[in-house]
Amino acid sequence: MNCLQMHRARMWLSFAVGALLLCLSSATLAQTPTAESHPVVTVSGTVRNSAGNPVADASVFFEEKATAASVETKTKTDGTFSFLALRPGTYIVRAEKAGMRAPAAASLLLSLGEKKQVDLVLEISPANQSPSLGDKKSAGTSAAMEFDDKPSFTVAGVTDWTNVGGHGSDTKLRTSESLARETATLKSAEPGEAPAAVSEAARAADSHRLAGDRAEHSGDPLAAVREYEEAVRVNPSEQNYFAWGTELLLHRAITPAAEVFTRGSAAHPKSARMLAGLGAALYASGAYADAARRVCEASDLQPADPTPYLFLGRMEKAAPDPLPCVEQKLARFAHDQPANPLGNYYYAISLWKRVRGNENSANLQQAEALLQNAIATDPKLDEAYVQLGVLYSARGNFPEAIGAYKKAIEVNPESGEAHYRLALAYKRLGQDEKSEQQLQLYKQADKSETAAIEQQRREIRQFLIILQDQPQASAPPH
Repeated sequence: MNCLQMHRARMWLSFAVGALLLCLSSATLAQTPTAESHPVVTVSGTVRNSAGNPVADASVFFEEKATAASVETKTKTDGTFSFLALRPGTYIVRAEKAGMRAPAAASLLLSLGEKKQVDLVLEISPANQSPSLGDKKSAGTSAAMEFDDKPSFTVAGVTDWTNVGGHGSDTKLRTSESLARETATLKSAEPGEAPAAVSEAARAADSHRLAGDRAEHSGDPLAAVREYEEAVRVNPSEQNYFAWGTELLLHRAITPAAEVFTRGSAAHPKSARMLAGLGAALYASGAYADAARRVCEASDLQPADPTPYLFLGRMEKAAPDPLPCVEQKLARFAHDQPANPLGNYYYAISLWKRVRGNENSANLQQAEALLQNAIATDPKLDEAYVQLGVLYSARGNFPEAIGAYKKAIEVNPESGEAHYRLALAYKRLGQDEKSEQQLQLYKQADKSETAAIEQQRREIRQFLIILQDQPQASAPPH
């Protein structure tokens, strides 16, 4: 048998064996029902007292937020319990027992096929009696219960800025970094707790959060993120979740930040800044459409707050194609706050992206009017002049485009985009010397901007993350 015949024989043998295995596998699957054919959500956990001892015969309630349907079970002698859910969604898990303090509700965002471990802690009531149902409702987050839904990651260390990563172009990376910084400045619009309602657990969590603030300010982000995580473990308040998620986001731990903001949003569904933080994390991960949807939801929670709209505007400007829901929200922003120059500017950007290639459309005329309104409101908004120049160039009106670009440079001589586009306009008119001059100015401006961004990145070290059930990541070469 020659080599060719041997090769063909081996191919036929491999094919026959593969076909036989496929038939056997199909038959087995057909005869044996699998868990994947009927996926469920499994939630299990323990109830312990503050000393760490199991609490037997405690009532544990599992409630679906969307329908308010609730089931109850009792803990076993070792304090364990378990539930099954047949559909994904947000669920509330709480435990109670006579003679122990009523808990605050803890939220879980569950997916089919997922398994969750929940550890609840009940403390003995000082009065040694169970509060009434009315007391439970009024207690809210003042109850002393710890909720431990362990994250799927560990912050293992920090590395320098050269490990910074991002999706898409450098423009998108810079936008995501800017959104992260702006997220950190957001203030909560949720009402704070009255001093009398603050529990011992909440005070302990505050101490951890403040320690995290001090560590971040002193240049120890690793200590900071661990303090923030501990604060959430002790008291999963909106403020603690937000501090934890923001710290992760600032230091480019994108996937963990999205996980924390997702949990925080489930636990505090009325927090607009939690949704904005989730949107910023999703944008940094490259999930641009999902990011826009989350921030659109944030704008609906607080329609008068300009922050979510400004996030949407920055995302829309950097994205190559129009993002879902953004145009509608920016239209509302411009309508409700006509004196806000950025509201007019970003809505004009959204309209422009939708009608490019149809320079005679009514939407393009509306975009021009919005840009003129933005400039009238804020004559120093150089970005609006640049966009006007882009619009005029699309119509072939290069003299007007040149005038708009020059105005942008007059307002901001360091505008690299204005210099670059002015160079292109001069080139189209055959004015090569002027074009080359503007091109050199563009290179200088871009070099200065890049140096400033690199300096910002050097000042923010990046977290080194170990994902659960995955090998430890190694630090990048220096």
